[in-house]
Amino acid sequence: MLEGLSSRRLIGTFVKLPALESIDLCAASLDFCVVDHEHSQLSEADVLRLVRHGAALGFPCVVRIPEVDRGLVNRLLEAGAAGIQLSSVRRVAEVRALRDAALYAPDGKRSISLAHPSARYGATALRDYLAGVDRPLLVAQLETRETDDPLDEICAAGADVVFLGLTDLLVDCGLDDAAARERAAEIADATQRAGVTLGGFGNEERFRYAVVSSDVALLREGVAGVR
Repeated sequence: MLEGLSSRRLIGTFVKLPALESIDLCAASLDFCVVDHEHSQLSEADVLRLVRHGAALGFPCVVRIPEVDRGLVNRLLEAGAAGIQLSSVRRVAEVRALRDAALYAPDGKRSISLAHPSARYGATALRDYLAGVDRPLLVAQLETRETDDPLDEICAAGADVVFLGLTDLLVDCGLDDAAARERAAEIADATQRAGVTLGGFGNEERFRYAVVSSDVALLREGVAGVR
């Protein structure tokens, strides 16, 4: 799990470019990054390569995915992903499915193999691996005006962070700023009642897990500022 999450604000950015330099630059200035396997042109091979590079640097890379694919989650974690961020969560069952895919028994149902970097490709004994493996960060992204299950139940379903997807939320509210703010406050209140960390897109003080901008947006701003 991301070190320091319980004691201080952590700031990261979305990574959408396949360049390893994006990870290098993030590692030099930020606490973590979120490799975006939902809203980017990154292939799975690109994502795994970025995650492996981050792991080699000792820099936490969370990966955002649009839905739970047990095989994909396992491959990402075996490559060294620090956590998984699941977008558009509407049901308790989705959070539970994420937990099952990401955690080994008895906490989850993740399939185990030692033929991957985190277990030194089998050189680490099973008991030693299980005793030393880091628990991945689980992030549930809420970004809709309505959910199928009550917010309190979703927030208490086992995620470490509830992430406010403010852009999608605003669109789902028909670009009604007041409605989006009201819904965001409802989600934040439910997160607090559940004792779960609140995260979100933007550098708001209330976000303990803050994802600010993206490598693409920061590059665009830098290039635009040249003229």
